[in-house]
Amino acid sequence: MTDKDIKSLAFEEAMTELEGIIDRLENGDVPLEESIALYERGAALKAHCETKLRAAKEKIEKIVLDPDGQPKAEPAQFD
Repeated sequence: MTDKDIKSLAFEEAMTELEGIIDRLENGDVPLEESIALYERGAALKAHCETKLRAAKEKIEKIVLDPDGQPKAEPAQFD
């Protein structure tokens, strides 16, 4: 898969693949060249997941009451 393919993955798919890469690298039985390729793919998957999370975070709204006591939505603030 290429970076273009990564961009088409759902968050859950990317996380599952990233977890598989981490498991393979932690086992230590992958040849050096393959380890490098896996690491690079893992870094791209991680960046993709972070982008998806950031986008989701920006869409989240919180419900608050206006001065008249009526509910309204406003962007959530994350610290």
